[in-house]
Amino acid sequence: MTVKPSERLAELGLELPEPATPSFDYVPVTEHAGVLYVSGQLPKEGGEVRITGTLGAGVSLDQAKQAARICVLQGIACAAAHVGGVDAIDRVLRVSGFVASTPDFHEQPKVIDAASELLGQIFGERGRHARSAVGVASLPRTSPVEIEFILTTQRREAHQ
Repeated sequence: MTVKPSERLAELGLELPEPATPSFDYVPVTEHAGVLYVSGQLPKEGGEVRITGTLGAGVSLDQAKQAARICVLQGIACAAAHVGGVDAIDRVLRVSGFVASTPDFHEQPKVIDAASELLGQIFGERGRHARSAVGVASLPRTSPVEIEFILTTQRREAHQ
């Protein structure tokens, strides 16, 4: 029998946060034909980005990895709220990771690996995904990381 994502979260000692509320003119998740497109997530805890700055200029690799894991939990929380629970998320298709970094920082994949690893821990084989890890000059709210997700749902009805 397959372990449910909710059970894996509990085993890991993790809880999904309250889904982030957009501050601008967009929705956190759109759905089409069972595919969930999750807007870019910042590493918000309690509604605030607590890890800020740029890789290569003050933010450590470990801090950025922690930020990436927080982004994953935020993204899953938004998707779970949209589909009625984390167990209704079928699989992870794609992760797009953006890392605020100096021109001489080249370890963006290591940062986004933290997100990929957590998704694998939560969803097992269904958490393996295609992805990109891109360095950028800056991100909203001086966040070091922003991640967007493409997931699928087990639900067959469309959510309007």
